[in-house]
Amino acid sequence: MSKINFDTLLDAGVHFGHLKRKWNPNMAPYIHMEKGGIHIIDLHKTSVLLETAAAAAKQVAKSGKKILFVATKKQAKDIVADRVSKTGMPYATNRWPGGMLTNFATIRKAVKKMSAIDKLMKEPAYDNLSKRERLQLARERAKLESNFGSISDLTRLPSALFIVDVVKENIAVSEARKLNIPIFAMVDTNSNPKDIDFVIPSNDDATRSISLIVDVMCTAIEEGVAERKLEREKRASEQAEADRQKQAKAEATKLAKEEAAKAKTEAKSEEA
Repeated sequence: MSKINFDTLLDAGVHFGHLKRKWNPNMAPYIHMEKGGIHIIDLHKTSVLLETAAAAAKQVAKSGKKILFVATKKQAKDIVADRVSKTGMPYATNRWPGGMLTNFATIRKAVKKMSAIDKLMKEPAYDNLSKRERLQLARERAKLESNFGSISDLTRLPSALFIVDVVKENIAVSEARKLNIPIFAMVDTNSNPKDIDFVIPSNDDATRSISLIVDVMCTAIEEGVAERKLEREKRASEQAEADRQKQAKAEATKLAKEEAAKAKTEAKSEEA
């Protein structure tokens, strides 16, 4: 995993915080200075903490577990959807349905309903439905897709969350805390970092800043997935080799027994 470059963070505007009057005192350790009434985030700390977060996310992905990305604010949703979809990780960008985590069984029912509608549309019975009924199904399917399409592969609770703007996504933070699910998050100067396991002090409003942080995290996840794949292939190869050697040994043993039996039979014939 490549080191996070300080100048890259600077160019993306990751250091720009909120107005001083909007700050959360708990963010004091991550603030470098105040300039023109705006708090400036300490990018040296951001760089270190981002690397730590990326390394942890990589291990989660390497273990085969899921990280749910949450970003429903306008300037972040498209960035997250486009980048995260390439990693195969789930994401919530339209809205956070209450109980997404704490009432996960109900959310799964909604996802299963979407699958049921898809199945129905492929069956002959669908053609016998009235135009109005088909239109209602199509609308319901579209609504379900909008709300849950990006988490359709999430068959169990995620192992971690990545959040852009913990103030806006406070419900997601609260649900994750109740279930002891670790949280990675971009935390701006107006936010409380105390409930976040992996704090990434950063500007959570600017698209360039969001894009950079999300890309670093997604790249780490992709590396973890790739390493997991290589390890599985290596184990499969080693198992195949072990099976081959075992089979070869068994065949050699069988052949030796046959040769011994043949020699014994020949010896008896000579004696006779």
